[in-house]
Amino acid sequence: QVELVESGGGSVQAGGSLRLSCAASGGTFGTLRMAWFRQGLGKEREFVAVITWAVGWTYYADSVKGRFTISRDNAKNTVYLQMNSLKPEDTAVYYCAGGYKSGTYYRPGEYDYWGQGIQVTVSS
Repeated sequence: QVELVESGGGSVQAGGSLRLSCAASGGTFGTLRMAWFRQGLGKEREFVAVITWAVGWTYYADSVKGRFTISRDNAKNTVYLQMNSLKPEDTAVYYCAGGYKSGTYYRPGEYDYWGQGIQVTVSS
């Protein structure tokens, strides 16, 4: 059982930056795949970014590519999402997710473990 705890959300003006953290505990991390999803008000949960724990392979949604960076610190068992050049449309609850499946990385169903979610609000 993997437990995920997010931190670092908040409010920022457009063009600003925030860094989200996701602390993982329990389970084994060698084959774990970690991702960030987000869900805006009245919208479906959407994929943001993914990283594999072992080799650090990453992939991003087109909407955040070039602005967001996902990374991990193996010593701290923590995954980060650095968000730069934030836009109002980035406003959402952001969720950290983890899983051991090897299927389609952008589908929420591929992940078994979820954090509680953290609010990010970007004002214009």
